[in-house]
Amino acid sequence: MEQKVRELLDELLKNRGIRPEDIPNIELYMDQVTTFMDEHLSGYKRYPEDKILTKTMINNYTKNRLLPPSNKKKYSKEHVFLLIMIYYYKSVLSISDIQNLLSTLTDTYFPRNPKNNLSMKDIYSKLMEQMEGSKPDTEKEILRSLEKSTGLFESDEMDVEEAESLATFTFISQLCYDIYLRKQLIEKLLDQMCPPENGKKKREK
Repeated sequence: MEQKVRELLDELLKNRGIRPEDIPNIELYMDQVTTFMDEHLSGYKRYPEDKILTKTMINNYTKNRLLPPSNKKKYSKEHVFLLIMIYYYKSVLSISDIQNLLSTLTDTYFPRNPKNNLSMKDIYSKLMEQMEGSKPDTEKEILRSLEKSTGLFESDEMDVEEAESLATFTFISQLCYDIYLRKQLIEKLLDQMCPPENGKKKREK
């Protein structure tokens, strides 16, 4: 199991995401946006037929105020920044939580804050820089969990296949618990940023 996990983790960590310079400086039509996202984030697909982004998703994000409306059916670089963020967030957060998280960002920095000149590009660049920089620490944390699970059930009474199966189960369970704790922390931080009642009123406007 250990070698297999290391190979899978190494493959996942090689996905570098989308850098600001990868995004075209011209506005894109919806079809171009979905094609761009699918090409650049294909390494994150679980199955080849999975879609990274669809027209329906974009329309729903706009309807639910996660994404500002397009400019005459064209989407700017700033729209793409937000769509990439939403792609990462949606596997962990609800639509309403993503809306609360991004509302201040879109209200203040889309496309640029006139007071401090900070742009969506600046924020996205810092975000990607932090994500890339945290990969070594994330790898170490996961491998530590793997090390604790490996050999946990080895004994004279248990065959190798059964022991490995239980070790894999334990490792997956530990990863799930780590995600659960992080998700709980995220939700509590979001509730402090935007108390549930305030978030409901904001969405109803």
